[in-house]
Amino acid sequence: MAAAFTLSTPAALLPRHSAAGPSLSFRLESRRLSRRGQCAATRRDDGCPRRLPAAAVEATCGRTRRATAVAAAQGQAEAENGTEGSLRMVLLSTAVAVCGSFEFGTCVGYSAPAQAGIVSDIGLSNSQYGVFASILAIGAMIGALISGRLADTLGRKMTMRLAAVVGVFGWLTIYLAEGAMMLYFGRVLLGICTGLLSYVVPVFIAEIAPKDLRGGLTTSNQLFICSGCSAAYISGALLSWRSLTLVGLVPCAFLFWGLLFIPESPRWLANTGREKEFRTSLQNLRGENADISDEATEIREYIETVHHLPKARIQDLLQSKNMFAMIVGAGLMIFQQLGGINAIGFYTSYIFSSAGFSGKLGTILIGVIQIPITLFGALLMDRSGRRALLLVSSSGTFLGCFLTGLSFYFKAQGLHTQLVPALALYGILVHKLQ
Repeated sequence: MAAAFTLSTPAALLPRHSAAGPSLSFRLESRRLSRRGQCAATRRDDGCPRRLPAAAVEATCGRTRRATAVAAAQGQAEAENGTEGSLRMVLLSTAVAVCGSFEFGTCVGYSAPAQAGIVSDIGLSNSQYGVFASILAIGAMIGALISGRLADTLGRKMTMRLAAVVGVFGWLTIYLAEGAMMLYFGRVLLGICTGLLSYVVPVFIAEIAPKDLRGGLTTSNQLFICSGCSAAYISGALLSWRSLTLVGLVPCAFLFWGLLFIPESPRWLANTGREKEFRTSLQNLRGENADISDEATEIREYIETVHHLPKARIQDLLQSKNMFAMIVGAGLMIFQQLGGINAIGFYTSYIFSSAGFSGKLGTILIGVIQIPITLFGALLMDRSGRRALLLVSSSGTFLGCFLTGLSFYFKAQGLHTQLVPALALYGILVHKLQ
């Protein structure tokens, strides 16, 4: 117990001893306490290092905190660099892919401004030019039928590269055409190109994009289709029909060479069992420092689930449980085409000219207005809902067709001839804005 007390312990509290004096244990304890007091006094006098344990601990803690802060800052910087790197690769891959969407738009928009030049230079009749404009849809049907099989067999990148090559041959055939048959052949090739691109481009963008960016990046497909159509309208008002083919060659060239610098779709690689290439592609898209284990596992599980599903057949669409969805989906596509979207798109310049309005000015106006309206519609899609936009769009399409038809009715009857150009302009603008 004596060791628990200091030298200042009162004498009354110390143990009593015999008359011979303090015991041996007491004397030893007293000497030990005396030496401790001397050492403490010495440390107070000469600044012995043993007097600074708290300061040393504080300094060590400070160094540890600084090292931790530096490590955290470095980790955050690496994470930000990895995020920026992954975003750059995703945006680059999307930019290359939407060159195909832009090519789609130029193919659709080419016939409207080129009609007058082709008819005068090649000597086509209106019916022959009608075949030239509409045969694009025949080629697109062929391309759409084979696009899924090619994309699954050759890969997304190779299918886009094949579409770019077909598009180049199509444009060169039209550029070198001296008769109707070469024009038809070149137009069919362009149709096959658009049919391939209409499937593989949105699929590729959806497969490479992160979840939080997938909706916006996929919407860029439709935006660039309208941009390509507008570019064809505006350029066609300034260039000859042969020179206009060069506008269509540019996105094909960018698409073909740009595909060399972007990774393949990781989902397609996983689906074909190329595990090493799959992880490399996904890592390139998400960044060097990104943890891709969870996403890679999710992709594999999804593919395994799809593989275990029974193979779908055409007859399955005719089952009672699928009939309503099939009627709605097919009906929307059929009535969209029957609403005159391609007819007005292919013959915009001719319709303006027939109504007494400048064909070049009309196509330029449509080209300028079409892009911001498409962007506005894409922004409203997730906020207003698909059904509401479909109702508004179908109403606008009806109004545009009605005004355009009314203008030509007035012209045929000789009524209100001064209103014919304005009605045609407003009708086509309202229709194209839908």
